[in-house]
Amino acid sequence: MAAAVVGEALAGGKKRGASRSWILFDAAGEERLLDADKYAIMHRVDINARDLRILDPLLSYPSTILGRERAIVLNLEHIKAIITAEEVLLRDPLDDIVIPVVEQLRRRLAPSVPSTQHDVEGTEEDESPFEFRALEVTLEAICSFLDARTTELESAAYPTLDELTSKISSRNLDRVRKLKSGMTRLNARVQKVRDELEQLLDDDDDMADLYLSRKLAGTASPVSGSGGPNWFPASPTIGSKISRASRASAATIHGNENDVEELEMLLEAYFMQIDGTFNKLTTLREYIDDTEDYINIQLDNHRNQLIQLELFLSSGTVCLSLYSLFAAIFGMNIPYTWNDDHGYVFKWVSQH
Repeated sequence: MAAAVVGEALAGGKKRGASRSWILFDAAGEERLLDADKYAIMHRVDINARDLRILDPLLSYPSTILGRERAIVLNLEHIKAIITAEEVLLRDPLDDIVIPVVEQLRRRLAPSVPSTQHDVEGTEEDESPFEFRALEVTLEAICSFLDARTTELESAAYPTLDELTSKISSRNLDRVRKLKSGMTRLNARVQKVRDELEQLLDDDDDMADLYLSRKLAGTASPVSGSGGPNWFPASPTIGSKISRASRASAATIHGNENDVEELEMLLEAYFMQIDGTFNKLTTLREYIDDTEDYINIQLDNHRNQLIQLELFLSSGTVCLSLYSLFAAIFGMNIPYTWNDDHGYVFKWVSQH
């Protein structure tokens, strides 16, 4: 019911041009729109003002995934979200570019209701902590978005480059210039996301900061020797969804707190995806560079042909100048001795 109401609000807001700041999804499957100011958000998720400033759409910040004590601050292109162990807040949910992310969060974060005991066991085996599932949705959305933009660029670039090689014209050159400019901007955006994921993968401490459920379990209910940990003592709904891998990682709170294998596998999968997109752009850039080299070779060839023509015309001009020189010498009226008995030379030069 709540999802239907929020869906109608999203559709109505899109039609009227209304704007709300945040949409909230919690682990129980509830969602609602929030018109909270930044101070209310800071108090709700316990983050600093400088962290919330990263999510300001009016400011330009690079792609960032920050792990805080009780939240993950995530800024990936148009996806600006705050993820906690129990809820996720997504900014500007009425933007056309953000609505698909809202739909994915609604579908992926909805609690599943198994029908049999076998389904219950399978759910407990497969599901990850809430913050990991929310993080996975945002990573999948941004990687798919950038890959789609790259595919669109490729479909427009390759025919245009081939057309330029067959016919060099101002129109084709201008189209390639615009494509190259768009490719440069897109490459920078993909590079930022790729670098952020790579930086996380290279630092176990940064990945450990993203284990919000582990930190919450460590402060609320330390591991005992007789039984398993109580991840969410105040939320049985969330506690019933913890996967075996997550429970195993919680059991190492007092042992190895940097056991980040589960998150590392998640980040590695999307790093490979964004790296594939980056490789596509690299290949496209190399194709553009090869096309530019080919065009320069063609222009150099035409330039050499013009130089040869100019040299041929210059040689002809010099030859004609020699005839003019002889005609001028023998056509002068100044008397000189060596012209005696050589009058036929002037006649020969004049005839030729």
